[in-house]
Amino acid sequence: MLDTALQFIADQSNDFLKAKTGVTDNIVKLGQVVDDNGKYAIGKESIALTLLNMEQEATARQQLPSNSFVNGKTVKLPPELRLNLYVMLVARFTEYDQALKYLSLLMTFFQSHSVFRAEQNPGLSQQISRISLDLQSLSYDQLNQIWAFLGGKHLPSVMYKIRLVSLHDQALATIGPPVLSVHSNINSAEHRS
Repeated sequence: MLDTALQFIADQSNDFLKAKTGVTDNIVKLGQVVDDNGKYAIGKESIALTLLNMEQEATARQQLPSNSFVNGKTVKLPPELRLNLYVMLVARFTEYDQALKYLSLLMTFFQSHSVFRAEQNPGLSQQISRISLDLQSLSYDQLNQIWAFLGGKHLPSVMYKIRLVSLHDQALATIGPPVLSVHSNINSAEHRS
């Protein structure tokens, strides 16, 4: 599901850039910024969309399994795992101004299209009901730590928090017959012997 969500963002970015600039190739590519040898893994004239971190969404956390009714039987599904993803768009272009141009275009796009819903975006998997993007402001220290973590020299980049990506196991936990009636037998202490 992580790959589906991030590939959707890359596809939306490429569609926008193609419409806005007339380029024919996909500029935004899902992948790492630096390879295992410390070399840039992204080619020139492209933008990498890379996952930096993920965290569980604490405020929307489901504790209990959900119950559903399927084919006349009660079905218990495990709770969804709702995640926030921290991603970075890193631009590597021969001409520095082109890197800034494409990042600016993407920032403008995500400012006006900060929420994507499955019912309005056919390219978004039905298993992902909603994705929202929030621009993240980083201090110099945070930026330095991220680039040290990535293992590369600084390139023009921007970081976003993608909210509420849900991972859900579709396997049924248990199936039981429906509850048709409830009987209770309450005996008072006086009648017990």
